[in-house]
Amino acid sequence: MKIGVFGCGAYGMALSDILANNNHKVTMWTKFEEEMNSLKTTRKNEKVLPGYILNDNIDITTDMKKVIEESELLVMAIPMAFLESTVIEMKPYIKNNNIVIGTKGIEKSGLTAHEIIKKHLDTDNIGVLSGPSFAIDIVSKNVLGLTVATASKQTKELVEKTFSNNYINLEYISDIAGTEICGAIKNVAAIGMGILTGLHTNESTQAMMLKRLIEDIRTLLDKLGSNKDTFLAYAGIGDFYLTCTSTKSRNFSFGKLLGEKNKEEVKTYLENTTVEGVYTAKSIHSVLKDKNISLPIIDTIYEIIFNEEDPLKLLTVLVEKK
Repeated sequence: MKIGVFGCGAYGMALSDILANNNHKVTMWTKFEEEMNSLKTTRKNEKVLPGYILNDNIDITTDMKKVIEESELLVMAIPMAFLESTVIEMKPYIKNNNIVIGTKGIEKSGLTAHEIIKKHLDTDNIGVLSGPSFAIDIVSKNVLGLTVATASKQTKELVEKTFSNNYINLEYISDIAGTEICGAIKNVAAIGMGILTGLHTNESTQAMMLKRLIEDIRTLLDKLGSNKDTFLAYAGIGDFYLTCTSTKSRNFSFGKLLGEKNKEEVKTYLENTTVEGVYTAKSIHSVLKDKNISLPIIDTIYEIIFNEEDPLKLLTVLVEKK
């Protein structure tokens, strides 16, 4: 099967690798000629995925029209900040294509990736692929689980046919919105856990924080009309645990720098690294304000990132009576 993957970052390459290993013909799309030429020539990007060499079944192009028209399945792995502009560019070529979303986050308008695609593209065949899966672990073929959220039988069957293998376990649910909320807010939660680590808090305090964050996420799911039990999926508790406890998480690593109160390192890290949780924290803050939802821990993480609040405030919030 021919499959188009939009986005040549670490996660785009990792998802492409699954598909290529399953003997599908994959074409990755990038907007940038320089990136295309580099990947075609070297077959690698050491900056985003060190040590990984692109599978021979993977090609790279800047020809969006050709990718869309020739692919039976389209996979979105564009960073959230650039998703809408890419989707608008895709619009003239889309004809009820099957689309799987690997992008995580909430846009500054409050829209999720699924809502952005529904806003601009004429297709009902949409699914969300999410779960605990660092790109390096995927290309190393480690056993892992992913959640597929979709209301389309056709999309579900295509995802099963293309992604399933002996090291990927897929689970299927219908709560698309809840899956996307979990995938977005866990990045903000990971920044918070990183802050506690940077403050050199002990494991007992960190366990308390994890518990409180779980409560906040389930509250948010409920307030936004999703199923609280979606948090029990790979895309929920699985992704939350992975991102909130690993130094391989860019969000956790960024939070650790905030906790250490090294402003120069924080600035340098943001200049050289995509930290989706920063972008998402601003979007979620707007959603919470608009919906009049109180999540003190998430709000405090926002204030530390954007208003230079003392990271120690997180500890104060943790012990306040709810």
